[in-house]
Order: sequence, then structure tokens, then C-alpha cells
Amino acid sequence: MAEVLVVVEHAGGSVKKVTLEMLTLARQLGSPAAVVLGGPGAAAALTDTLGEYGAATVHVAEHADLDGYLVAPKAAVLAELVRQVGPMAVLLGSTQEGKEIAGRLAVKLDNGLLTDVTELDADGTATQAVFAGSVTVRSRVTRGLPLVTVRPNSLTPSASPVQPKVSPVEVAVDESAKLARVVERVAEAKGARPELTEAAIVVSGGRGVGSADNFAVVEELADVLGGAVGASRAAVDSGFYPHQFQVGQTGKTVSPQLYIALGISGAIQHRAGMQTSKVIVAVNKDPEAPIFDLADFGVVGDLHKVAPQAIEEIRKRK
Repeated sequence: MAEVLVVVEHAGGSVKKVTLEMLTLARQLGSPAAVVLGGPGAAAALTDTLGEYGAATVHVAEHADLDGYLVAPKAAVLAELVRQVGPMAVLLGSTQEGKEIAGRLAVKLDNGLLTDVTELDADGTATQAVFAGSVTVRSRVTRGLPLVTVRPNSLTPSASPVQPKVSPVEVAVDESAKLARVVERVAEAKGARPELTEAAIVVSGGRGVGSADNFAVVEELADVLGGAVGASRAAVDSGFYPHQFQVGQTGKTVSPQLYIALGISGAIQHRAGMQTSKVIVAVNKDPEAPIFDLADFGVVGDLHKVAPQAIEEIRKRK
């Protein structure tokens, strides 16, 4: 069975959720093979997790150049690996780095490319959500192999443990790929809340929250539920909350078990980033707000009265 290459997204010695989703998808297509690109020793902490989710082979490309420069060396090494292995498909995360590697890889291989894919059939036909999620299309690469970036939170990862074979990859990076050097990395300070894109519960606030200070009620509800905090584009543009917490087409895509929207009207831009959530609860003063068309449960009322009552009831049950 031909390999399906899955380019591993990782940070701090941990595999990111989108990688586990891609390995789950790859098992439906062929033999999953993870590709670890990073500095010396990067793969050691990742191999067990990759094997747990079905990676029969782990191709390990470790070299200081892969961490010391921007994505060009990674794309060059991946292109050579694709030529050697001849996989039936290549999957990358639809993230900032994943998309850039994919674009460079497509040029190097003279190959077609599909981005933001949510499903991929065995024959290479992909499902994509376009126009802010309002239209679903079926597409296929007509030049080369299926090369796709998978939209995070498109499917639920499932384990399928195997003992992976580790296959070292020779790293030879041309000087032309070393034109942008990484001179410093600064780790963003993180609180006790889970990562937004990987949280099981997300509480988001919109323009209806009213102000940056009022976002405290959104944070409090998220904290009592053990969830992450999100924000709509309108709230971010109004200066209520930082951009890195924006949920939507131009922000992050989430698919939690529970999504609570406080004071969010439900514009199509926001819906594109959260409409695959398992259960959606909306609180809005406007009974005609579009968010209610998407919600499983809706409350027409003032979020500043509804949310504190919800917080109080949750605390009583703990």
C-alpha cells in the first residue's frame, strides 16, 4: 500500500491536534507516514504519539538548518522526500507554516495544490468549504499527486496504535533556501486556559459584550467551564480582545464539543470558524440574530444578566 505523507505540526515536544487529524484521514487513503522536520532531536518526543495514531513510518529529517531558517529548507527537503518515496498523497496542516510549505512544494514539484480541505476521498477528490463556509465544493488535483492542506478541526482524531518504523532522511539544503534566517524566538506567555483551537469548550464574546472590561464575564464563564476564550472579528476590531483569540474566516477555526456565543450576531465570517462545533449555545438580545439559525440552544436576553446566572449555577454544581 502506497504511503500517504503527513507533515507533522509540532511545538515544544508535542504533536499538534491537526497532525492527529491528518493521520486519521491518511488511514482512510493508504499507509500513513509521518514526516518530522526540525532541529536535532526533534522527533524523539513525537514518535510514540505518531505511532499511537497510526503512523506506520516516521520519516525523520533533523538538521540545524531546518530550525535556523524560515520554511524554504523544509520545503526543499520535503520535495526531495516526495521524489524518493512516490507517495499517493501529501497532507499538510492548513496553518500559516503549512500553507507556505505546501505552496513552495507545489512549485518545486510542478504539482497542483488544494487548500483548506475538510475531506479527502481515496481517489483524491477533496471537499472544501469556500466563501466563508457558505459553499461546499468538490475538487481534485489534475496535475501531479493529491497535495492538500487540511483545515484544522475538520474531523475527530482517533487512535490506531502501531509500532512505527523510523526512517532517517538525509538533509541537504541549498544556499538558495537560506535567504531568511531566524535570529530570535520568543515564547508567548500562556495562562491556565487550554489552547483555543484544541479546547473542548470555547466561550466567545462579540461586539454585544460592550467593552474590553466587560469581557471579564466571558473569561469567567470560560474559566468555570474549563474552556478557552474566543472573540468575534467585530469584538477584536473594536479593541475588546486581542487578535490571536479571533474565531472566524480571518481568525482561527474551532470545533469544540461546546461553543457558547455571547453577544455575537453570527455574521458569515464568524460562522466559518465555528459552525462545525458539536453543540452551539447563543445568547443575544436580538431574536432575529443570524446566530440563532445555527445554534442548538438559544437565549434571547442580555448576556450580562444571563452569563452571571449561568456562572452561579455552574459553581453550585461543582
